[in-house]
Amino acid sequence: MGTTDSAAPERSDFRARPLAGSPPSGTPDRPGPHAFWRFLPALAAYLLLVSLLLATDTAAGDIARYTFYVLWGVLLPGTLVFRTLRRRPHSLVEDLAFGAVTGLVLELVAWAVFVGIGAQSFAVAWPLAVVIPFAVVPRLRRHWRPSGYSRPSLGWSWSLSGLVMLSSVYFHQVFLSLYPVLPDKEGSRIFGDLPYLLSLAANAKHNAPPTLPQAAGEPLYYHWFTFAHMAMTDLVGHIDLAVIESRLMVPALSALGLVITAVVARRITGRAWAGPLAALLVFAVTEFTAAYPNPVPTWTFGAPAVRLISWASLSQTYCQPLLIALMGVVGDALRRSRRDGEAAAVGDAPPAFGRGVYVLVAMFALASTAAKASTLPVTLAGLALAGLVLLIADRRVPWNVVTLGAILGASQLLATAVIFHFESYGLEIIPFGNVKQYWADPQQLRSPAFQALVVTATLAAFVLNHQLKLLGMIPLIARRRFRLEPVQWFLLGAAVAGPCAYLVVNGYNTSYFTLAALPFGAMLSAWGFCETFERAALSSRAKAALAVGALVFSALLTFAIHRYSGRWSAYVMRLAGDQRTGTSYSVLLPALAAAAALTLAALVGAVLWRLGGRVWPALRGRGGIVLLTAALTAGTPGLFHDVLQSRESLWSYSWVMPGSQVEAARWIRAHSEPTDVLVTNSHCWELEGPLRPGEKCENVRSHWLGAYSERSVLIEGWAYAPRAMAMSGGAAAYYGPFWDQELFKLNEDAVYRPTAAILSRLHDRHHVRYVVVHRPSGVESPLLGELAKKVHETRTTAVYELS
Repeated sequence: MGTTDSAAPERSDFRARPLAGSPPSGTPDRPGPHAFWRFLPALAAYLLLVSLLLATDTAAGDIARYTFYVLWGVLLPGTLVFRTLRRRPHSLVEDLAFGAVTGLVLELVAWAVFVGIGAQSFAVAWPLAVVIPFAVVPRLRRHWRPSGYSRPSLGWSWSLSGLVMLSSVYFHQVFLSLYPVLPDKEGSRIFGDLPYLLSLAANAKHNAPPTLPQAAGEPLYYHWFTFAHMAMTDLVGHIDLAVIESRLMVPALSALGLVITAVVARRITGRAWAGPLAALLVFAVTEFTAAYPNPVPTWTFGAPAVRLISWASLSQTYCQPLLIALMGVVGDALRRSRRDGEAAAVGDAPPAFGRGVYVLVAMFALASTAAKASTLPVTLAGLALAGLVLLIADRRVPWNVVTLGAILGASQLLATAVIFHFESYGLEIIPFGNVKQYWADPQQLRSPAFQALVVTATLAAFVLNHQLKLLGMIPLIARRRFRLEPVQWFLLGAAVAGPCAYLVVNGYNTSYFTLAALPFGAMLSAWGFCETFERAALSSRAKAALAVGALVFSALLTFAIHRYSGRWSAYVMRLAGDQRTGTSYSVLLPALAAAAALTLAALVGAVLWRLGGRVWPALRGRGGIVLLTAALTAGTPGLFHDVLQSRESLWSYSWVMPGSQVEAARWIRAHSEPTDVLVTNSHCWELEGPLRPGEKCENVRSHWLGAYSERSVLIEGWAYAPRAMAMSGGAAAYYGPFWDQELFKLNEDAVYRPTAAILSRLHDRHHVRYVVVHRPSGVESPLLGELAKKVHETRTTAVYELS
């Protein structure tokens, strides 16, 4: 914490130990490799992604325009502004990473201005508002070519590049190559929520703030900044929104997330190699399930950190770089929490940002909380713990922390009031409401002792599932005996707050608190691993052996789970009597049993290691790093299992999206104005295609018309409407009726019981231009053809124009 003397020698030892591959702070750089070799890792990652995009039918022109958009619309203005806010330069990769995130924030301001005044066609010019002052004002010109950069080692650069390339290949296998940009066959499938997200982005092209496309004019009290970003990508880059969503956005933002994680980890921990390790833990080490296949219904503890959510929850993907950048600037500001007011030197930490850090905190805080509502509460919890510890230790108010808290609190209040309109989505405080189903015993057949065991096992399974990759923080905390730096308290508090929120607040969406906390825990885990690794003082041969051992262990675990988890799960369930009694905790048994087996193996290995140390002294004091490496590696099979499972079958809830419906919607887009409203009789999802005659609609998640037409619909599907979700207790309102039954009757009458008065009322009062009949949902009345003009028809859809 900087307030106790006992921790000082330990920190001094770490400062004296230079980082591998990077020069110590304050020493001149040695002559580095040629610029080509320094930029080759980034170029290789970019070219691999381009080749994968081309292989999945992405037009070369779209890739070129997206590259232009990233450079011109995000990176250039963001980097220039970031350079004015940080005090001294550290490295080019840091400037570009933080600059890109800063650019995402500036882009939101530009979106609000240009869409708000209806000047979307001029949005491509918005970076000139930054570029011109930096070209004209003498004091700002120096930021075009800053000097004094330190250079990361080629090994560090290639490690990070390799992770970016791994993420690109992963997305190609599980997403890019499996789903079309635009469904063009009657049996085409697309993941069910993607049309809804696409419709929000389309709405954001014309409305600031956006409204709900599936209920024209309905306010959208939602974390919608992601969709403003997608809208600006379209407006600046002139790229079809469908291409942005299904090809370009996800791998690009994930790459940014990896880079900013590595940069922040180096800045916070002062260790270069904590960067790639933290990025690996955040983006590549998945949940521990010990089961294959792993369909969506077996996600026992809410949304997964990597699987599916990386590409199906665009708000999560977009918010991740913003949250990690916020973590970085708050962590940097906490380094100033010292009596002398100077930044604390930790290892080879970069120079502190300076006073501009508070501006960056405000920017990233507001953007991240309105991009994903779960981010700022977790961050505030971590900051509160750091402030409390400083208050107790120093016996004075830590005004630096108070300032940061005021900024974060104001950002949260502003987002809650203006963006979310104090909408709670029906979430309630119900302790263990999300997990108590696994220890439910409604008939009270269990003894108190056995029930206590089931409860304990359920909570252990929760920790295993999401938190196993955070074990690196344990040796860090134990070594320092809880005498932590302020930034470490901050990371620890946030890492704990997320899972606690999930266990206290009821609702599936509360799992995003867990996801928001994971980057904080991963950062602390990487920090602890690096310190453990340093204390082990391994030789070059031992380091190579550790790396090879980790790869072999990961490969064996991946193979064993893939090949034998089915038999193993069946055996464990039979052993527990699951097939006879239908136990509530059955889905937890495979992971718990596998964890028990691995723990037993670890204990046996520890005994053998200690005995071996008596014969071979080189083993002494190094068993901890081997055990920790194995524990952090245990979550790696999930990424490879995702790929295998995706190649065998599409994910659950990949819906049928007939190409004829998309064709009709795209025709409307080409023959209408953004202010035109549509009426449709399509309200139900089409999980396996259109409903059979007489089949009742039991899930009102129809989003295709608003998505592909890019127009608002009077009433389409309302399951995700904030008003409906609030009435259904925070869950999607799959079954509930539309809240305005009079308007719903008017909508249906336009298709099934039309009159001239009804159609005139829709046209004049609700600005309806087209009535879109989805014939699998119901055939229109013959009178509609007499009262309106049929202008387009496909196999499943007919479009009538009102005049």
